[in-house]
This record gives sequence, C-alpha cells and structure tokens, in this order.
Amino acid sequence: MKTFFIIILFYLLSSSVKSQTFIRSELTTSLTTPWEIIYGPDNFLWITEAGGKVSRVNPADGSKTVVYTAPDYFGGSALEQSTLCFQPNIGVGTLGMALHPDFLNPASAFIYYLYSYNSGTIPAPVTKFKIVRLTWDAISSSVIANTDLIMQMPTGYDHLGGRLMAIKQNSVSYIYLTCGDNGISETNSPACYSPQSNNPNNFAQDPNYKNGKIHRFNIDGTIPFDNPIPGNCFFTRGHRNPQGLMYNPTQNILYEIEHGDQTDDEINILKAGMNYGWKNVRGYHADNNCTGEATYITSYTAYPSILNDSLKEALHSWCAVPQPTSVNNLDWCTVAPSDGIYYDSNGIPGWNNSLLVVTLKNGTVAQQEVYQFKLNPNGTSLVPSTSLTPNPSKFFGPDKLLNGRLRDIALSPDGKIIYLINNGGANADKITVYTYLPSVGINEEENNTPLINIFPIPSNDFVTIKSNLAINSFQIFNMLGAQVKHQQGNFQQINVSNLSPGIYFLNISFNNGKNIVKKILKQ
Repeated sequence: MKTFFIIILFYLLSSSVKSQTFIRSELTTSLTTPWEIIYGPDNFLWITEAGGKVSRVNPADGSKTVVYTAPDYFGGSALEQSTLCFQPNIGVGTLGMALHPDFLNPASAFIYYLYSYNSGTIPAPVTKFKIVRLTWDAISSSVIANTDLIMQMPTGYDHLGGRLMAIKQNSVSYIYLTCGDNGISETNSPACYSPQSNNPNNFAQDPNYKNGKIHRFNIDGTIPFDNPIPGNCFFTRGHRNPQGLMYNPTQNILYEIEHGDQTDDEINILKAGMNYGWKNVRGYHADNNCTGEATYITSYTAYPSILNDSLKEALHSWCAVPQPTSVNNLDWCTVAPSDGIYYDSNGIPGWNNSLLVVTLKNGTVAQQEVYQFKLNPNGTSLVPSTSLTPNPSKFFGPDKLLNGRLRDIALSPDGKIIYLINNGGANADKITVYTYLPSVGINEEENNTPLINIFPIPSNDFVTIKSNLAINSFQIFNMLGAQVKHQQGNFQQINVSNLSPGIYFLNISFNNGKNIVKKILKQ
C-alpha cells in the first residue's frame, strides 16, 4: 500500500442548504519552514523553504526535490539586533514565490522568489530582501541559471509582508510584491523605538519609502511606465502587514490580504496609486473604531503627484470593533490571515467565484481555518450573508490541532483538492490535503437515515452490505478523490478484488434520495 498519506480522516461540513464532504490527509513530505505553495502547470507543487530553498513536490506520492538553494542566503546578524524593548532580531527568511504566467513555454520557464541577503559587509551587515529569477529546464528537471532581478527591498523588526505574484494583465506580464511596514506596533511595544518617530510604520503612506507598499514590476524587473509615479515601483500604499495576494482574471481584479493591529484584519481590492490608510485608518471607514480615524478620513489631503489619489476602504474587515483592553493577544479580535487564492472552478459546488483565505491564529475568537468569501459577479463586493448561507463560510477549523498555523493554500487544476502548508506552532512544516468527495454524504445520526452495515472491514475480495432500504447505486473513491468503481441497481455485495490495497470511500445512494459515505479498507 502507498504510504504517502500519514493521516486519513473523513470530514463532513454541513449547512442547512448543502454539505461538502472532504477527505483529510497529509503528505509525508519533509519540509523546513515552508512559506509559499503553488500548484504549477506542470502538475507539481512548488514550495519555498528556510535557507533560500525552492522545492518541487509530486502531489501523487509526496516525493520532494530541492531544485535550488540560494548560495548567498543570509539569516541576519547579531550586529543588527535591536538594543531596545525585547531586542528583536532583524527580519529574514525565504518568503514568496511565483511562476511565470507562461511557465510551460521553454522560453519563459522562470521561477521568481524572495529571500534575505546581506547588502552590506560581514563587519557591517545590512540585511535586505531580493527577488531572484531562476531558469527552469523541464527536460532535465533542474535550474540551469539564476539572475538577481530586484534588489534592495526593505526589512525590519516585524511586519515583513513578502508575498509574490506573477500575472498577465491585458497581455502584459507583471510581478507584484507585498512589503510590510517593517515596524513594531507602538500600541503593543511602545519601548521599541526612541523616539517613536523612528518607527518605520510612520512611512507606510509615503511613496518615497518602500515599506508599507504593494510594488509592481515588469516581468523583467524593470518599473512599468504607467506606475502611479514614474520611476517608482510602488503600486499601492498604506499597508501594515500584507501577506496575501489573489487575482481574479475574469474581472482583472487583484485582492490583497492584510494583518490588522489588535482588530481589523483586511481584504482589499488594489487600485493603482491608492492609499489604504494604515496607520491612520483601519478596516471600514464608517466605524471610527480607532482614535482619530474619522477625523483623518474627513480631512484627507490627496498626494499631489498621484492622479485621483484617495483613501480606499476594505472589501472585508474581520473584527471591525473598538480596540481591546486586554494585553493578551490571544484575546484580540484578529484571525491573522496569511494568504489566499481566487476560486474559479466548479469542482466544489457553490464555491465558484470565491476567495479562499487561510489564517494563522488560534485564539479566543479565531481558529486556524479556511474562509470562503462568495463574490458577486462583478468581483467588487460580497454576496450578502444570511443565517442560512453565511458569507464568509468557514472550513476545517475543527482540525486546527492537526493543521496548525495555515500559511498558504494551493488548488488542483480541477478545483477538487486543497493543499495547505503550515509553519510555526504545533504540527508545523507539512502539507495537509483536503480532497472533495463529489457525491454528498450524510451523517448516520440524522433522522430517517438508512440503517446500514458493511463487512468485513478490512476486506479482501468482496464487501457485503446490509441495509433496510433499497440501494440505487454506489461509487468508490480513492484517497485522491478519483472514482475507481461504480455500479447501478440494488445489490448486497461489491467486488473489490481488482482494487489495490489501501483506504477507499464508499458512497451509497438509496432510492429515497439519501446518500451515505463509509470508509473501507482493502487488504
């Protein structure tokens, strides 16, 4: 039996309208602080890991190849450690990655990724981030060249951002990079800067500084001629800790995911040159839930060099509530959203035209889970939430102790398999897989559910079924969600002799319209 899944769970999500059935599993892939995961057009998972590594994982068996390790990766120096407050180290790491939009074309088979390096000297270190372009050779399955593409991107003691996205818009390919404000919150740690005016978060709205921005580059690393300010790589400003980017190709909309401070985590729609308000504005504009917010909004002065400059309100704000009184961050109304993906598939019913967002925090009001935000057709607003159909909907929270801090998300091409990576905290450094089971099952505890008995478990050649209702049909799915057997009509035995040893899921449909899903084990 294949051993690439080390945990198998049956997962049923129910609402009053519909339910989705998922099979939870884990790849046995060994990872070290993964940060980005992409399901590539070559049908492999691409992952960044600690120490400047780029890895390629086969989703079918979990096997991994480290395809590149940055020779100049730099993990910071003790000489850069702050002497104030809790003496934090300089921010470092291997963060975002993107594949060229035409990755399968040998002429543009490029991998872009972000990592920390020393832009100074050994006695006088200056840690920065850079984007490197790797040339991939599909024939030899190896990196054959590397090019420093974008240098001197900032870091600090907190809020690094670090997400990359390479997309084609109106036939032009761009790279987007998120940069956090690089500062430590003066609300939570007031002694980290002296004076507080030295805190880099004061410059998140200033186009002359790179921190607190979303940056846009041409795919070759140059600055687009139509950026908001000529010669400036910034695209939007006023961001605190933007850790996620999502692209809706149908409407050509780029969404950004951002950590708030104690409240007001955000999803934003990015518009060139616009100001998203940090640190004066948090979340929605009308709630005035932080000191001075309403006054700042009503008296806002446009930046003279930016056409039609204005403040932009969040598409969605988690926890749009007043600032907390508790000093315990687990009590704060935040979920710590990390990254997300635009879902444009019909693979999972009801999910098409949605944003899927993963979260890091397990606190009083938060779980490490996946949020599904259903969009209106224009992509600029959310479908109204009701008690019967909440928007957003939340998934996999009950598995938080197994899943840990969810750092990133990827999807199979058919939209039926969700890949999650985590790092930090419990159960870290792994790939968790949720496979959608196409036919909806029901809990046996529900009223009017058919009584059923399946034996023997495990089975060799036949599975016997005893039920008080007539069976209409059955389907058997493997752990990847693929149908491997199907039969119509009423029956009492299923021949499984031709199945390979392993765990399968039997979905039985009854004549009264009910379904039930059972796990079976083939020896």
